[in-house]
Parts: sequence; structure tokens; C-alpha cells
Amino acid sequence: MEAFSRRHFQTLTVMVQAWPFTCLPLGSLMKMLHLETLKALLEGLHMLLTQKVRPRRWKLQVLDLRDVDENFWAIWPGAWALSCFPEAMSKKETAEDCPRMEEHQPLKVFIDVCLKEIPQDECLRYLFQWVYQRRGLVHLCCSKLVNYLTPIKYLKKSLKIIHLNSIQELEIRNMSWPQLIRKLRCFLKEMKNLRKLVFSRCHHYTSDNELEGRLVAKFSSVFLRLEHLQLLKIKVITFFSGHLEQLIRCLQNPLENLELTCGYLLEEDVKCLSQYPSLSYLKHLNLSYVLLFRISLEPLGALLEKIAASLETLILEGCQIHYSQLSAILPGLSRCSQLTTFYFGRNCMSMDALKDLLRHTSGLSKLSLETYPAPEESLNSLVRVNWEIFTPLRAELICTLREVRQPKRIFIGPTPCPSCGSSPSEELELHLCC
Repeated sequence: MEAFSRRHFQTLTVMVQAWPFTCLPLGSLMKMLHLETLKALLEGLHMLLTQKVRPRRWKLQVLDLRDVDENFWAIWPGAWALSCFPEAMSKKETAEDCPRMEEHQPLKVFIDVCLKEIPQDECLRYLFQWVYQRRGLVHLCCSKLVNYLTPIKYLKKSLKIIHLNSIQELEIRNMSWPQLIRKLRCFLKEMKNLRKLVFSRCHHYTSDNELEGRLVAKFSSVFLRLEHLQLLKIKVITFFSGHLEQLIRCLQNPLENLELTCGYLLEEDVKCLSQYPSLSYLKHLNLSYVLLFRISLEPLGALLEKIAASLETLILEGCQIHYSQLSAILPGLSRCSQLTTFYFGRNCMSMDALKDLLRHTSGLSKLSLETYPAPEESLNSLVRVNWEIFTPLRAELICTLREVRQPKRIFIGPTPCPSCGSSPSEELELHLCC
């Protein structure tokens, strides 16, 4: 720790070579990568890796540069290092008898990568170059990869260096769908341990529906390989409108979390959500700001009934659901006994419809956070809340709810609340926003 804080680079180089355990977790010490520190560490590893006969005491298998364990350096590291690797624990008694690591066993370097700007962070660039020059001797493992504004050619270069099977979380932002599908599909298919996949603000620039269908089919084929996927999030879902079934039917593993947000879906898209077993055990469903105001919601109601035993979070905020559509989802909603969070704000509801909705939540005893829109009777010609009208109506809705159950955190009307400034994300034991 002193060598790091005082940046004694030569000492660090020697200490890496002498490390007697299987794992060296430096991420919590480094916090942010420092180039000279990184060079000193990698220089020590280079000396070990290039030796034809490795030292008898060298057991290092993993260099962990992720900030995941701040407590490691406060305790004796031997017990932790052994407990990280069950196979190492099983060999504890005979460790002294092991002459060396197997010659061809690669050193694993773990790091979480966030590509934000060009040129890339100089430490990442240096690390990537170092690993590339020693391919076969070193595996760069990245459990979480986030790409923000980096051009696709730099993302592709990174993916060629990273051991693709190690990626468990992938988030790609601000990229066009056609480009993403054409350039990255071959990499996605090899991420067989992927558990979380997020596409945010990925836009498309084609009006050719037939071309879109072919691209979606190519993209969907990726999911035939992703047997461990648990979370799929696509923000700006418009590209899949009319083609969502192609994607859903290719999902191999039951999803726990599905987020399709911003844009619009056709009735056939919503209908397919309740037809495939991969969505039968959802815990979190987010359709926020997906326009649903002109379609039948009976398929959504069928999906809610199907996942009623597992669903914990339901977000239908800003979907422009009209009160005439509400009856289609109420039976399914009322059966969601595990529901803890329900966002339903920014929809068009009359006072009677909201009362009916609140009464249908009587059996949702675990509900701890809920949001609802202001009744349309309290809105003026500019669709803004008239507070003189809204305040007594809100009190009446709270009274209606208390007749069937006791709310914990509930927001009715605009959020954050203009009168008190509170928002649903705040940790409040009881909030009625009155």
C-alpha cells in the first residue's frame, strides 16, 4: 500500500514478481489507473512471462484491476487469495510441492472497460497494446464493457483483444442499429457468458421495412448463442417495431429483466410478449415511454397473468395508456403478488379509472413504491395540473386506496412533486405527496 501511495515503481515491479498467491487484486488500490504505476506492474509481469523456466514460488494466475474489494488490503491476504479460487484451496496442502505453473496456462488480467472518448484513455491503450503483444500468454478478461461515444472501429479493436467469453455485461450507446448489426454481430455471438445486454440510444436511419426485417433477423440469431442472458434492455425500440417476435423467439434463457423503452410497438409486438416461454419468469418489466395508446392491451394483460408469481417491478410510465384500455390489464395486475414497484404516471386516466385501478391493487401487500397520474378532471387546457382542483381529488384517491390497503410510498400527479420537491427515487419511509 505504501509502494502505491508513494509511487515506488521499482519496488512495485519487484513485489509483483514475488507475489505468493493466486490472485493480486490491485483495483481497489489503484482506483483510477495511473500510467506509470501500470507500466511498473506490467514490467514485473513481463519479466515472469518471458522466462523459459518460471520461478518455483510463482502462483499468480489473476491480476485483478477492478475496484471490487476495498477490504482486501485491511486483512491478511493469504486467506482471501486462497478462498477466491476453490481449486487453489484444494491444493493448499501440496502447494509447496508444485514446481511451477503449467507453462501454457495464460495469466488472466481482469478489468472493467468504459470507452468514452477518442483518443482512448492512455492507460487502457497501453494495457491493450501490452496484452496484444503477449497474446497466448495473457488473457484480458472484461466482465463489464461499456461503450459511450467511441467510434465503432475502436470498439472492434477492443473486442479483438478482450477474451469475449469473459464479458458478462455489455452496454452500447449512441450507435446506429444497421452499423451495430453488421459490424458487431460476429463478436456478440461469441459472448457466450453474457448475462446483461444494454443498447441505449441506438438509432436507425432507414425507412426500408424489408431491409429492417433482414437486419433484425440477423441480430436475433445472436440470441441463439446467449444461453445465460438474464437482462435485455433496448432504449429506443422503434427499430424493432413490427419485428419484435423475431428477437423474442430466439431468446434461449428465461429472462429476469426485460426493458424495451422509448418509441412505439405495434399490437403484434405486444402480443408476442406473452407467447414465448423465455418471458415466463420475468422479475422486472419496463415499457416506459413506449406508446401504447392505440392498441389493445389484452396481450399485455395476458403477459401479466403469466408472470404474476415472479414479477417484482412493473414500469408503464409515459405509455399514454388511455382509461378505456385499463380494464384489459387489471385482472393480471391484481394477481402480481410479489410486486414491489409500480410506475404508472404520465398516462391518461379519469378519476373513476384511477379509483378502479387502486382497488385492484388491494392484494399487492408487498408494494412499496407506486406512482400514478393526476386524474384528467384536474388538468387544464394545456394539460397541466390545476392544483385547486387536483388537491381534493388526490386526497379522495388516497382515501380510496386506504380502504383496501395501507400505502408506503405513493406519488399521485407530477413527479418530482412541485409542492415538496420529492421524487420516487428518494428513500422515504412514508410519502403520500400531499
